[in-house]
Amino acid sequence: MINKHYRRKRKAKTPPRWTITRRWVINNLGLITLVLLVLDFASLYVIQNYYYGASQQYLNTKISSVTGVLSRYAQDADTSFSSEMRSTIENFSDKEKMELMAINSKGQVVLTSSGFTPEENAAMPDYESAMDGGDGYWVGTVGKETVMAVTVDISDLSTEYNAIRVVASLEQVKETLHTYIFGVTAICVGILLLLVITGVYFIRSIVQPIQQINATTKKFAKGDFSVRINDTSNDEIGDLCVSINQMADELSNTENMKNEFISSVSHELRTPLTAIKGWAETMCMEADPDTVQRGVHVIVNETERLSEMVEELLDFSRMQSGRFSLQCATMDVLAELGDAVLIYMEKAKRENIRIIYQEPEMLPFVYGDKNRIRQVFINVIDNAIKYSNPGSTITVSAEEVSGMIQVTITDNGVGISAADLPRVKTKFFKANHTRRGSGIGLAVADEIITMHGGRLDITSELNVGTNVTITLPIESQRRSSAAT
Repeated sequence: MINKHYRRKRKAKTPPRWTITRRWVINNLGLITLVLLVLDFASLYVIQNYYYGASQQYLNTKISSVTGVLSRYAQDADTSFSSEMRSTIENFSDKEKMELMAINSKGQVVLTSSGFTPEENAAMPDYESAMDGGDGYWVGTVGKETVMAVTVDISDLSTEYNAIRVVASLEQVKETLHTYIFGVTAICVGILLLLVITGVYFIRSIVQPIQQINATTKKFAKGDFSVRINDTSNDEIGDLCVSINQMADELSNTENMKNEFISSVSHELRTPLTAIKGWAETMCMEADPDTVQRGVHVIVNETERLSEMVEELLDFSRMQSGRFSLQCATMDVLAELGDAVLIYMEKAKRENIRIIYQEPEMLPFVYGDKNRIRQVFINVIDNAIKYSNPGSTITVSAEEVSGMIQVTITDNGVGISAADLPRVKTKFFKANHTRRGSGIGLAVADEIITMHGGRLDITSELNVGTNVTITLPIESQRRSSAAT
C-alpha cells in the first residue's frame, strides 16, 4: 500500500508550462479585453442615462405646460374646470408622440388623449410615487412595449382630479441605443482584433527566434558547433543571435584547440615514454657499462622532461580552478634569470643555437615568487629554442625602465603570423604544429606575470623572429600597490 501511494504521488501532474504566448494571452490580452468590456458597458450606461434623462426632461416640460394651463382654469371662477380638463386632454397637441391622462380622486384614469382607457388594474408606479410626494417618474414595460411615465399631483387644483399623467414610448430611444451599442461594441471588437493581429505578429517575432535559439543551443550542448542561428532581425533578438553565433565560433575554436591540445600532449608524453621504455629494454639486454650509463642518462633526462610537462599541466589545472597561489618574498630577478639561461645554455649548444646573455651589474629587488618567476623565464627561453632553427641566435637582456624591471628575450626563429599573434597567450593554442609543446606554456606564464602585477608582451614577424618582454614592478612599487 505504501509503495502504491508513493507511486501515485510520483505520477502527480506537473503544473502547466507557462509559455510566452500563454502569458501574453492571459496577462495582456485578458486585461485589455476586460478594460474594453468595462469601457463598453460604461459608455452604454452613460448613453442610456443621457437619452433617458433627455426624455424625462422633455416629458416634464410638456406636463408642466399642461399643469400651468390647468392652474389658470382653476383660478377662473367662470370656467368649468372639468370641461377645460376634458378639452385640454382631448386637444393635446403632442398626442401622436405621447399620451396625456387625467386621474380622478379614486386613482382611476378617466380621460386620455387617445380616447382609449387603460386596463383597470394597470400598474402606475409613477402615480403612486407622485401621490406620496416622490418624483412621479417610472420606466417600465406595458405589454411588449417599453414606456416612460411622468405624473404630477394636481389635487390642490380640483377635488375631482388627483393627477395628470403623460406616457411616452421608448421604442425609438431603444432603437437609437441599440445603434450606439452596436457601434461601440463593433469599435471594441475591432480594437481587440487589431490587438490580436499585431500581438500575434509580435509574439511570433519573439517566439520563433527563441525556438530556433533553443534548438540550436541544444545542439551546442551535444557538442555540435557547426549550426548557426539565422539572423533576420535588427533588434535585441538579432543582437542575441549574433552573440550566440559568436559564442559558437569561440566554442568551436576552443573545442578544436582542446582536441589539438590533447593530441599534442599525448604526443609529447609518448615521446619520452618511448625513449624511457626503449632504453630500459636495452639496458635489460645489454651489460656494457657505457651503454647502461648512457641509458640511465637518457632515462633521467626524459623523466625530468615528463615531470616538467606534468607540473605545467598541474599549474594550468590549478589556475583554471582558482587554486593557484604564490609564495612571495623579496627576490633577485637576475639570479633567477641567470639560472634559467644556464639551464638552457647546453641544450642550445646541442641544437646549434647561440644564447647571448647581456647581464646588467645590478637591478632592484622584486617582491614575488622566485620559483614561479624562474618558471616563466624557463618557459620563454624554451619556446625561443623550440621555434628557432639551427644557427639562430637568442638574446636575453634585463634593465630597469621607469621603476619597472624589463626582461627581454629575442630570437630570430620562425616567428608568428599576424593572424596568430593575438591568440598565442590563449590556452590550448599553438601557432606552429610542427614544433613540440602543449600550447599552455605561455598561458601559464602570462597568468603568473599578471598575478605579480606585471605584463607579458609579445611582438613577432613571420620568418623574422619573436620578441618577448616581461615587465615586473620593483619591490617598493609592488608593496605600495598591494597596500592600497
